[in-house]
Amino acid sequence: MKNLQTGERLRPIDLARAHGLSTQAVRNYEEAGILPPAGRTPHGYRTYTPLHARALRAFLALIPGHGHRTAASIMRAVNQGAVDEVFRLIDESHAQLCEDRQTLQAVESALRDLEPSLAAEPDNVSKPGSTFIGPLAGKLGIRPATLRKWERAGLVRPRRDSQTGYRVYDEADVRDARLARQLRRGGYLLEQIAPLIVQVRTAGGLEPLGAALHDWRGRLSARGRAMLAGAAELEAYLRERG
Repeated sequence: MKNLQTGERLRPIDLARAHGLSTQAVRNYEEAGILPPAGRTPHGYRTYTPLHARALRAFLALIPGHGHRTAASIMRAVNQGAVDEVFRLIDESHAQLCEDRQTLQAVESALRDLEPSLAAEPDNVSKPGSTFIGPLAGKLGIRPATLRKWERAGLVRPRRDSQTGYRVYDEADVRDARLARQLRRGGYLLEQIAPLIVQVRTAGGLEPLGAALHDWRGRLSARGRAMLAGAAELEAYLRERG
């Protein structure tokens, strides 16, 4: 490893200003092991080198793709010479990105399968107003017990009539029940359907969900590109460390 105390000397303020940070942040990063230990002047002041600047650039570049915690763990492993741990952490991040991308693709595929069948529904099913469990089950071609099971799984959330205690399904509940029915027909498990229903509720329906999925796809692409940028800076730091 190269001697960290040789070459150009940088003050904490030099390192901080170059990256839009406070000097306290630089000291915190050093204490956390994200930066190598600083040198000290005879009076005890910290001094840094271009290698520290390279380490800081690598850390900041890793954050957008891996997150602050993983980026910090990667840098600590590098500075401890634990190269295998570095690659393990990076592999885990890439595996998580791959899993997130597969989840997005599954949701998009489910929605593509749903849209033709939902568009073909008669108006008395698509916009029924409030209805009770028996009529809704009959319109959907399922048993009332199935709707109760879906309620326990969080797929539908009917309110209770204050006088009779009967379940009352509004338009959003019917939409969710229709989604659940189509997804079950497509072979999806209840635990796979629940997150999609939550997405639909959060977005306010299928059409807004399309925009949310587009944004999700964009964020995943940005993470992938950020991982490439972080990898380049990390490789430069590894190479400079020797």
